Amino acid sequence: MGMRPPIGLPVMSRRGKRVLIAIVSLALIAVLWFQFVGLYVDFSWFREVGFTQVFTTQLQSRAVLFLVAALGAGGLVLLALTLAYRSRPFFVPTDEVDPLAPYRSIISARPRLIAIVLSSVVGLICGLSAQNSWTTVQLWLHSTSFGQTDAQFGHDIGFYVFTLPMIELVLGWLFAIIALCFIAVVVVQYIYGGIRVSGPGRKITSAATLQLSLLVGAFVLVKAVQYWFDQYSLLFSNRGGQFTGASYTDVNAVLPAKLILMCIAAICAIGFIVGGFLRSVKLPAIALALLVLSSVLIGGAWPLVLQNVRVNPNAISLEPEYISKNIAATRDAYDIGDDKVTYSDYQEQSSDPNVVLKEPDGLPNARLLDPNVLGETFIQLKQFRNFYSFASPLTVDRYTVNGTTQDYVVGLREINVGGLQDNQKVWINEHLVYTHGNGIIAAPASQVAATITGGSGTPAFQESSVQEQNFIPVDQPRIYYGQLGTDYAIVGAEPGQAPREYDTDSTTYTYTGSGGVSVGNLFQRMIFATKYGEWNFLFSSEINSGSKIMYNRDPAVRVKEVAPFLTIDSKPYPAVVNKRIVWIVDGYTTATNYPYAQNVSLADATANSLQTQGSAQAASQQVSYMRNSVKATVDAYDGSIKLYGVDDQDPILKAWEGVFPNLISPASEISDELRAHFRYPQDLFEVQRSLLAKYQVTNPVEFYQNSNFWQVPDDPTSTSAAPQPPYYLQIRLPDYSQPDAKNGPLRFELTSALTGFKRQFMGAYITASSDPSNYGQLNVLRFPTDTQTYGPAQVQTAFRGSSEITNLISLAQQSRDVIYGNLLTLPTADGLLYVEPIYLQGREANAYPQLNVVLVWFGKRVGFGATLEEALKKAAASAPIDVGENVPTTPIDPGATGSGQVTSTAPPGTGVPGTTPPVSTVPLSPDAQQALVQVQEALSTLNQVKTTGSFADVGAAQDRFNAAVQNYLEVAGPGAVSTLPSETQGAITSTPSASLTSPSVGGTTGG
Repeated sequence: MGMRPPIGLPVMSRRGKRVLIAIVSLALIAVLWFQFVGLYVDFSWFREVGFTQVFTTQLQSRAVLFLVAALGAGGLVLLALTLAYRSRPFFVPTDEVDPLAPYRSIISARPRLIAIVLSSVVGLICGLSAQNSWTTVQLWLHSTSFGQTDAQFGHDIGFYVFTLPMIELVLGWLFAIIALCFIAVVVVQYIYGGIRVSGPGRKITSAATLQLSLLVGAFVLVKAVQYWFDQYSLLFSNRGGQFTGASYTDVNAVLPAKLILMCIAAICAIGFIVGGFLRSVKLPAIALALLVLSSVLIGGAWPLVLQNVRVNPNAISLEPEYISKNIAATRDAYDIGDDKVTYSDYQEQSSDPNVVLKEPDGLPNARLLDPNVLGETFIQLKQFRNFYSFASPLTVDRYTVNGTTQDYVVGLREINVGGLQDNQKVWINEHLVYTHGNGIIAAPASQVAATITGGSGTPAFQESSVQEQNFIPVDQPRIYYGQLGTDYAIVGAEPGQAPREYDTDSTTYTYTGSGGVSVGNLFQRMIFATKYGEWNFLFSSEINSGSKIMYNRDPAVRVKEVAPFLTIDSKPYPAVVNKRIVWIVDGYTTATNYPYAQNVSLADATANSLQTQGSAQAASQQVSYMRNSVKATVDAYDGSIKLYGVDDQDPILKAWEGVFPNLISPASEISDELRAHFRYPQDLFEVQRSLLAKYQVTNPVEFYQNSNFWQVPDDPTSTSAAPQPPYYLQIRLPDYSQPDAKNGPLRFELTSALTGFKRQFMGAYITASSDPSNYGQLNVLRFPTDTQTYGPAQVQTAFRGSSEITNLISLAQQSRDVIYGNLLTLPTADGLLYVEPIYLQGREANAYPQLNVVLVWFGKRVGFGATLEEALKKAAASAPIDVGENVPTTPIDPGATGSGQVTSTAPPGTGVPGTTPPVSTVPLSPDAQQALVQVQEALSTLNQVKTTGSFADVGAAQDRFNAAVQNYLEVAGPGAVSTLPSETQGAITSTPSASLTSPSVGGTTGG
C-alpha cells in the first residue's frame, strides 16, 4: 500500500498578498502615528513647563537601553539559530511519517529570513522590557557615596543602593538571554532531527550536545556569579521575623552555603563545558545532579535545620547582635536617630481644669474645625455654583492676618465639571467655558462665626477671589491647575475676540498666562484630536490661532512628570505665597536596598481612618530608606513648576542631580514667605511614627521581647478599626528646659498620640515641627509607666459614659445626624487635655455639618460647652471618672444610642414600668409651691430646647432643671416627690444625672 504524501501548506494568491500587505502597512502606520502623537504631546508639555531636559534624558536613556538589549538579545539568538542550523543533521533516520517535514521545508526555503525575523522579534520584546530599567542604569552611572558602611561586609551603603541593583539587572538579563538561546537551539535541532524522542540510533547529535552543554555551562557560570552577590542580598533578609537584615541563621548558615554553592556551581559549569567538548552527556548529567543536590541540602535543608534546632530555642541570646544592627540602620535610614529626635519625660502637674483656665497662656489653641468633616460645609456655603467644589480633605495651614498668626482650615474653590447637570454637559462647556476655579477660602481653625446659642456653628469664612479680597491678598485668584479640574481645558483667544470662559455671573474671561500648549494650527489640532479621540478639535470654530490646551493639570502629576525619580506625597496643599496661589508638593527620595534597615510598605504605614472617607493614600511601595529631599511648587494660574532641594546631604538626590543637572534649585532660593508655609509631610511622619513606636527601644533584648513598644491607637471617632491620623496643630508644648515647666512658644506641629503596646494608656506623644527655625525636629514626650494616663479610646469611653453627653446625643439623633470630629490630644504643662468637637447635620437635602458642642477631658473630668473655655468650666464642676483599661476601641455608634425616648415613667423602685404614679394631695408650704413653679418652668424650657436647640442649649436647660429639682427637694423634702406632676416625675426619672434620693442632683457628668 502506497504512503500518502505529506500535505503542503496553502499558498496565498497574489491579490491576497497585496491585501495582506496593505492591511499590515495601514496597521503599522497607525501604530507609528499613535506613538508619534504620544511623543509629541509629551514633548510639547515638557517644553511648556521648561523641562525638556527631563524628556530628552529619559528618551535617550530608554533608546540606548532598547538598542543594547535588542541588539544583544537579538544578536545572540540569531547566532544560536545560525549555529544550530549549520550543525543540523542532513539525514534523519526514521521509519515513521515525519510530521515536521512541512516546517523543515519552509525553514530550508528561507532560513536566513526566518532567523532574522525571529531574532528581531526577540530583540524587540527584550528591548521594550529593558528600557523600563533606565532609572537603575542612570543611578549606577551617577552613583555617589553615602559615607557610611554596612555592619556586615563593610561596603559603602552606595554599593547596595546604586551598584548592586545594576549587577542584579545584568545577571537577570544574562539568564534570560542564555535561556532564549537554549530554547532556539533546542527548537532548531528538534525540527531537523538533532534531538529526537523516538526512532533508532542516538537521540541527540554531538553538535547539539556541544551547543546545549556550552549554554548550560554558561548559565551555571552566571549562577555561580549570582551566588557571590547573593551574599549581599542577605542584608535585606526577613528571616528574623521581627526585623529586616541578616539574622543568625543567615550569617552562620546561608552565607557559608552561598559561598560553597558558588564553588560547586563553578565546578559544575566547567563540567558542562568539558562534557560538551567530549561529546558526552554523562559529565554534564553528573554536574547537574551535583548542583541540584547541593542546592537542596546546603542551600535549603541546612539553614532550616539550624533555624529550628539552634536558633528558635535560643533566639533571645543569638539574635540581639543582629537586632542591634537593624536598630542602628533603621534609625539612620529613616532619619529618626538621636540627632533628629528629642526625647523628654512628660510631667503632669495638675488634675484641676481651673488651673488651665487661670494660666495666662494655659488655655491651648485647640483646633475646633475638623478639615476632614467640613468639606461639605465649605461646598454648601462657599461653592456658589454647581461646577465649583473643594478637594477633600481640606488643608490646615497657618497665616498671619492683622498681625495675628493662627492656623486656618483652607480650601480652593476649584472647577469641577463633574458637577455639571445633564443639560450643561456639552463639550464646549466642559472644556472651553468652565475652565477655572475662583479663589482661596479660609476659616480660623479655632473659632466659628455663629454662637452656639443659635443652634449652629459655621466657620468664620474669609476669602480672596475675583469678587472679594478679605483674606491674604492674591493678585491672580483664578485656579487653572488643581486636584479637581484635571481634565483638559482649551483657553486663550485671538486678539480682539470676545472672552468666552465663565468668570462670574456677570463677567467672562480670557486666559492670559503662560500655561498651556498651542493648538493654533491644523497639525496640532489633529495631534490632540487623536490623543483624546475628539473630532471637535478639528471642526470647532471656537478653537483658533490663539488657543492653547492645558493638560496634566493635577499638581502631583505635574511634579511626578518633571521628577520621575520622586515618590510624591499623597497630600499636596495650597498656599498663598507672594500674592500667588501655589500648590506645595512634597517629594521623597527612596531606596529598597539599605542594608539592615527595616523594610516598610508605604501603603500600610500611612493607612488611617481618613481613607475610609476618600482621603488619598500613599503609593503601594516597599522602602527601606526615605528622605523628604524635595519641595515643589505648582502655580495655580500658569502651572509653572519649581523644585527645591531641601536636603543637600541626601546621596540619592545628589545622584539624580547628576542625571538631570540644573533640575533642582538649591534651598537658598526658597523665599522666607514660601518657607513659612512648608509643612512637615504627613506620609513621612506616619512612616516615622510607626517606626519610632518600636525603634525608640535601643536594647536589642527588650526589642526582641517587644518590651516598652508603643503603637498607633485606632481612631475612636471612626466606625472602622483603623489607626488615628496625625493632626496639624498650632500649639504650645510643655517646656522642661526651665525648673518650673511652662508652656513653650506657639508652634505649628504635626502631632500624634501613641499608646502602650497592646494597651489603651498613653505611651508617648510625637510632634514634628513645621516652623522654619527648627523645621523637621521630632519631639517625643514619653509618658510615665508607673502611673497611667488615659489614651484616646479611654477618653472616648469617658465621653460615652457621661449621662449628660449621651442624653444630648440621643436627643439630637431624633432629627439630625451626629458627626464626631477629630479627638485632639494636647499635652500642656498643667496636664493632658483632650478636645473633641461634635457636629450636627440635618437629614434634609443640602444639609451640612455645623459645629454644635465641644467635649473636653482633663484630669479624669469630662465637660462640654459652646467653647473650649465653657467646656473646661463644666469639667471643673464635674466629678472624676475612672473608665479602666479594657475599653471598647470602637466609637459611639450613632445608630445604637437610641432615640432618647423613655419607655418608663415609673419612679425608681416601683417595679411597674409604664405606670403613672398618683399625685399626692399633701399641702405644700409657700416656699415649696414657689420652688415647684420653678421646676415646671425649667421643665417647659427643657422640652422646648430639646427640639430646637443645640447640645449646649439642652445642657444648660438640663442644668437649670436639675437645679430647680434639687432646690424643690431641699425645701419640701425628699418625700415630696409624690407631689410633683407625672410629667415632671417622668422627666426626672429619665434624666440619669438627676437623682431623687441623692443630695447632689446638679450638673455632674459621671458615667
